[in-house]
Amino acid sequence: MRVLFLHNNFPAQYRHVARELAAVKGNQVLFASQRATLKIPGVTNLVYKPHRIAKAETHHYLRHTETAVLNGQAVFRLCLDLKQKGFQPDIICSHSGWGNSLYVKEVFPKARLLSYFEWYYHAHGSDADFLDPAAVAYDDAARIHSKNMPLLMDFATSDWGQVPTSYQLSQIPDVFHSKLSVLHDGVNTDFFKPERRIDKKIGNLDLTGVKEILTYATRGMEPYRGFPEFMRAAALLMKKRPNLHVLVVGEDRVAYGKKLPEGDSWGKRMVAELKPDPERLHFTGPLPYSDYVKVLQFSTVRAYLTVPFVLSWSLIESLSCGGLVVASDTAPVREVIRHGETGFLAPFKDHEAFAAQIEEVLENVGDFQNIRRAARALVLEKYAHKNLLPRQLRLIEDIAAGRLPPREKAAN
Repeated sequence: MRVLFLHNNFPAQYRHVARELAAVKGNQVLFASQRATLKIPGVTNLVYKPHRIAKAETHHYLRHTETAVLNGQAVFRLCLDLKQKGFQPDIICSHSGWGNSLYVKEVFPKARLLSYFEWYYHAHGSDADFLDPAAVAYDDAARIHSKNMPLLMDFATSDWGQVPTSYQLSQIPDVFHSKLSVLHDGVNTDFFKPERRIDKKIGNLDLTGVKEILTYATRGMEPYRGFPEFMRAAALLMKKRPNLHVLVVGEDRVAYGKKLPEGDSWGKRMVAELKPDPERLHFTGPLPYSDYVKVLQFSTVRAYLTVPFVLSWSLIESLSCGGLVVASDTAPVREVIRHGETGFLAPFKDHEAFAAQIEEVLENVGDFQNIRRAARALVLEKYAHKNLLPRQLRLIEDIAAGRLPPREKAAN
């Protein structure tokens, strides 16, 4: 089988399937991306670059689409070169939204296209207006809706699509559900697993002997992931519980949502506003996986917040470690956390109530072994990578052969 993967950032969601397919004798696996700093045995890396960026004078509704077209054009030229060299893919697997696959069928009309659909944009009722409904004016609504143009082109040309969660499927118009599979990437449950006897040393930080550790861990520190609400809740708890230490893992930047002015950050803002005890508030920065998993394992409570948006893989990883998670009571979270069964839910926008829920867990942490076990069991049942990888490979093989899976149903 000849496979072409397309993703701006190599290898991303395709790391494991690309490795597995490349290990099969007779397969030819190519991966085109804008950067390729890693190497997977048997995978040929191809790098493409748009010849320019979207112009500032482009209508602001269309800048996202122009960027997608420029990406698509760069991949189109790459595909022409591959075709001239004799490469004809049986299937093209592409992350949709950036425009990479917009024109691949023009070059390879017989190739099957399997698209990974991560997010369909809505101006109202999901992420855009959750934090401040008044912030989305008519002009914003039109611009946000227009960001779906590259997605819609991919829906039209894809032979099939994959979406990670039922919540993300529910955001996609129902007319497209007939050719979508809900299939999560999965987490490594042999790596992310409970470990009660573990040292509490992360780099130069030694938390040995600390009994209460509250952890926040995401890619960035931003309102989309509830960082201001977390910090306000943590500040309240630090005042009430003098032995509580708070660990913040990640970069002090905005990964999702509106950027701040150069030199400003939500980490700086919240420390300046709240003035928490610097001896008990620890910003670790990004951590290697060997340290990151230790943090999940030794945390007393892990806090996780998100607006109605793409669910962070870190939440599944925490549950896989048997962690006690207090999370925002928002739609994507409710797909994996049942209050009092696999974790705890609290209001996103009420930091006092969020702090109260964390405190309740801290006060009764010894009584929740059943919740730890249920959290781990949920991940083993639904999100274990070793079980999902064969399904992902089978989906690729089926689509390449023209065998279409059954229709999926969105979450209620």
